[in-house]
Amino acid sequence: MSIVEMKVPTIGESVTEVTLSQWLIDNGSFVKLDDPICEFESDKATLEFPAEASGKLTWVAAEGDDLEIGALVAKIDTSVKAPAGSETPKTEAPAKKETVEAAPQMAAVENGKDSYAAGHPSPAASKILAEANLDAKSVKGTGKDGRITKEDALKAAASTANKTATSKTTATPSATSAEGQTAFSRSSNRKKMSRMRRTIASRLVSAKNETAMLTTFNEVDLSEVMALRKKYQEQFVERYGVKLGFMSIFAKACAKTLIEMPDVNAFIDDKELIYHDYADISFAISTPTGLVVPPIHNCESLHFADIELKLKALAKKAREGSLSLEEMTGGTFTITNGGVFGSMLSTPIINKPQSAILGMHNIIQRPVAVNGEVVIRPMMYLALSYDHRVIDGSTSVTFLKTVKELLEDPYKMFLNI
Repeated sequence: MSIVEMKVPTIGESVTEVTLSQWLIDNGSFVKLDDPICEFESDKATLEFPAEASGKLTWVAAEGDDLEIGALVAKIDTSVKAPAGSETPKTEAPAKKETVEAAPQMAAVENGKDSYAAGHPSPAASKILAEANLDAKSVKGTGKDGRITKEDALKAAASTANKTATSKTTATPSATSAEGQTAFSRSSNRKKMSRMRRTIASRLVSAKNETAMLTTFNEVDLSEVMALRKKYQEQFVERYGVKLGFMSIFAKACAKTLIEMPDVNAFIDDKELIYHDYADISFAISTPTGLVVPPIHNCESLHFADIELKLKALAKKAREGSLSLEEMTGGTFTITNGGVFGSMLSTPIINKPQSAILGMHNIIQRPVAVNGEVVIRPMMYLALSYDHRVIDGSTSVTFLKTVKELLEDPYKMFLNI
């Protein structure tokens, strides 16, 4: 008997521990060389772990376990040969299966591919299914090789919710109290925090406790930005294949100002300050498992369309849980947009080791005084949180005021003045 021990590999310099989020191959099944056997959730991304040999797989770690780098995950008995006629690392399903259960595997076969992905949810989909108490086997995957995507999971959860609502309508009335009122619940449940949520919690507390963080505010009239988008949107989409959004305009305004004001673009490293002659802007993206902040490099040199395309690709990967460590690395400044959730005003927390973060908020039609007259304008509050150890108050105020001026006259960015 020859046993190959599968251990957690070195993932990155800053990653010392991972969480085994889910197994992709059944315990005791035959696995082929390089077939992904499980998924690891690190501080920054979700990674697939491929088999180092062919043979019978025996689990050692369980789903949800926190594992240090080098920890034993599984064993592969290479003396076990593949079952006759076996074409896939998954155990064969019983002959009499419901059509819905077999659908993911059927999709893969019909496409001429046998894949471990068939019938398996992405990390985002897995979370949605778990919250809806749905078995992945009951959901048809429309993703690559039959993988269950976030959209598949949302549709299945919505369908289940509708059925539940219908059954409740026709069901026997719930228990009532002596006064005739519907009885209420006192139940609670305990759930382990995901690695990403634990990492976010740790870093937020660290940023709050280890920086001299202050926030300065301003407001911006977005009339010119909205007029610009309205006038050129169709031509922009026709030429570049993507809409001109607010984020690229804000990113360019921040990038231009960061190059002109390097203190806001600097880091503290022990007793030294590290300055950057480029603006790598991180964008806060909300995902089912938490907030991620992947950067777009050299925003000062990119075209508006390039930023929009890169941001769209990063957002898609973030929500699918497929961002790589490289795509999560870097960033000299962060932009977060609470306005998409309806936030009027907030004080964003610095994304360490960066020294500043810009908070965008919702756009409200408000009366403002312009040239002695009261007019209605689309207004947004801006918030700049900054580390006072690196950035002086006057510098932070000037930075935010400069960004405001660029947004109120966006043509300056095109003319570079």
